[in-house]
Amino acid sequence: MTEDNNENVNEEGVRRRDFINVAAVSFAGVGGAAVLYPLITQMAPSADVLALASIEVDVSALEPGQAIKTIFRKQPLFIRNLTPEEIEEANAVDMASLREPQTLAERTAPGHENILVTMGVCTHLGCVPLGAAQGEIKGEFDGYFCPCHGSHYDTAGRIRKGPAPTNLEVPEIEFLSDTVIKVG
Repeated sequence: MTEDNNENVNEEGVRRRDFINVAAVSFAGVGGAAVLYPLITQMAPSADVLALASIEVDVSALEPGQAIKTIFRKQPLFIRNLTPEEIEEANAVDMASLREPQTLAERTAPGHENILVTMGVCTHLGCVPLGAAQGEIKGEFDGYFCPCHGSHYDTAGRIRKGPAPTNLEVPEIEFLSDTVIKVG
């Protein structure tokens, strides 16, 4: 063989090797995507959860001082119509005394400071606090009381005493009218 023939063979060999490498990496990439796709899609919310992605609640029958319980994304949701006295009491709290400082205005929709919407799940270990229904124990701060481990929340759903680390969660809300709330 001449020197020119050896160069052609080497160039063709390199080209074949490059093609095989590119093909192998491409095949591995497609195979990896085929394996990862079902793993990732199975972590997506199920259809029944997506159907409850938002709910509308009519609060027209809710009198001042009353609260209702409903279900949102398979968890309890508390909607409370605060009395003027409860609003005044919540606004009078020293923010420095709170574990997670939030004003009542930060926890309610603008112009609707009397309607407080919170998830009905204690932030300690996920129990359902008492205080939303008539006659239930409301705790030392007239809000909510978690009977599992003794967390006390005030009328604004802010943690005041007990092991719960944070305030009751306030979901995203929007007033569609003066009496209809869209949650989620």
